[in-house]
Amino acid sequence: MDKSVTIYTTPTCGYCKAAKAFFQENNVDYTEVDVAADQEKAKEMIELSGQMGVPVIKVGDGDDAELVVGFDQNHLSQLLGVGTA
Repeated sequence: MDKSVTIYTTPTCGYCKAAKAFFQENNVDYTEVDVAADQEKAKEMIELSGQMGVPVIKVGDGDDAELVVGFDQNHLSQLLGVGTA
């Protein structure tokens, strides 16, 4: 079963670009939320994570969702079951 992935980003964030490239390389569908352009989504991200920095990546939905703050490729690979040798 595929998990939904949401990534909170800003246009100038290098780690956001690296995370999105990782998702594309591993055929992971994701929803991108530009928190620089959407203040309501920025508030949502801060409430979810307690962080103001990006990327914040939400894997899954509801109570089972896991948050990854920053681009932690190993953790994301584990959560998504991709990118592992």
